[in-house]
Amino acid sequence: MKIAGYIKNSLIDYPSHIACAVFLGGCNFDCWYCHNRPYITTHGDMQSDEVLEFLKKRVGLIEGVVISGGEPTLNSELPDFLKEVKALGYPVKLDTNGSKPKVLKSLIADKLINYIAMDYKAPLEKYKQNVLVDIDTQDITKSVEIIINSGLDYEFRTTFVPTLDQDDIIKIAHEIKESKRYCLQQYRHEEEYCKILGQSVTPHSADYIRQTAQKLKEFYQGELIIRGL
Repeated sequence: MKIAGYIKNSLIDYPSHIACAVFLGGCNFDCWYCHNRPYITTHGDMQSDEVLEFLKKRVGLIEGVVISGGEPTLNSELPDFLKEVKALGYPVKLDTNGSKPKVLKSLIADKLINYIAMDYKAPLEKYKQNVLVDIDTQDITKSVEIIINSGLDYEFRTTFVPTLDQDDIIKIAHEIKESKRYCLQQYRHEEEYCKILGQSVTPHSADYIRQTAQKLKEFYQGELIIRGL
């Protein structure tokens, strides 16, 4: 399997774990604010054997492996790779956009993942304008249901981009109201994003994000986390 890249040691990608983060190329979304934009259209030229060899040498030192992207669930070789990672004794966290619920369900059934982080991009009614492609939002809803009922640890997370406002975040929280954990992430601005979006934008203020989180606490019963402030 081709790998787009990997980070040997990360303290932020897998909660409470020192992890190796592996990035698989290729994505079916085209989010204008994607900070891994080079991975959208390329699968990379690194062989997965290199990563597996590294992981073998770090058994007992690294506490987990994160599979990110791109969108990992698009890769048909992902299950076989995960089997090799799991055989080394590593717990696995999967980062996904939730567009492939059947793949997600299969990975859970085969016990190939331990933690799921799903990016919930926008209220269902505004998905297309945030991911810049046509998307069947029923797949998003199915993935949410699968994750909530998986028995695994998980989180849903939204990057609070300038094209979303407080009302949008409230709608999202209602759409995932049965979940146990929701993370609001600050948007990290780069001028190149404005060119992709076709308009000038600026990040929401820290106060606005905190105020939004307070609104969510009025009804959202799960754990609420703010990142990036």
